Amino acid sequence: MDALDRAEQYLQVHGRLIDRLRFEALFRDGSRERVLGALRCYQNPDGGFGNALEPDLRGAGSQPEPVEVAFWILDELDAFDSPMVPAACDYLASITTPDGGVPWVLPSVMTTPRAPWWQTDDDPPGHLVPTAAIAGLLHKHGVTHPWLATATDFCWSRLATLTEPGAYDAQAAVTFLELVPDRERAEAEFARLRDALLATVALDLEATGHVHFPLDFASEPSRLPLFTQDVLDTHLDALLATQSPEGGWSANWSMWTPLVEHEWGGYLTVHRLKTLRAYGRLPG
Repeated sequence: MDALDRAEQYLQVHGRLIDRLRFEALFRDGSRERVLGALRCYQNPDGGFGNALEPDLRGAGSQPEPVEVAFWILDELDAFDSPMVPAACDYLASITTPDGGVPWVLPSVMTTPRAPWWQTDDDPPGHLVPTAAIAGLLHKHGVTHPWLATATDFCWSRLATLTEPGAYDAQAAVTFLELVPDRERAEAEFARLRDALLATVALDLEATGHVHFPLDFASEPSRLPLFTQDVLDTHLDALLATQSPEGGWSANWSMWTPLVEHEWGGYLTVHRLKTLRAYGRLPG
């Protein structure tokens, strides 16, 4: 079987309903509306998302990071005309800190089941993660909402002081700079930050642990390329080779409870297939 057929079997055994529906919509001409219907079940009355849409956040209540997860799903469906978007933006506006960003995680996480790395103090500041990616996706799809201007200013100000980012900060920065409309400013900032961004990337295919490889930063061809084509080709070859015998891809970070291994596996399998297709590595 080819990579798609093997992945489909893996998802049927291991994947959440939303990830099985995403696969059907993206690769088998399935219903886009069914994906949106499933996604709506994760959105709360306050407009935010929770309910383990981000598998390591098990609580029902809204958190900023699941909004980013939801927006990536809406992006792959070209569905930013959904009423879920303005409702989520209203939620983001309600949790925005005085510095203009949304926190990485809210203090309410401390009373819910979660992965051990989801920690925060009582008054967390705004963070590039997930503010930058959310703002970038809203710009990409031409969404107008008062929150976006505030968030965009926050991202520019944080990027201006960024010198030694972590990998997640770097990924957020790349997304924002790839999608923000002010291309002259984005290209100048990218040129300034390029070496610092690259310092967070594991180029060695044998690197182990929770490392971040080039395709984690360039899941599709970019207009602000960090990597040469030969680097991308090497890692695309490796990505195909690491599809498991069952047909899926797994995470390289700690699985703190058995359930999330399957939930992340399904989510990442769809994500890896999207990357392979974006670079012409899937049949058809």
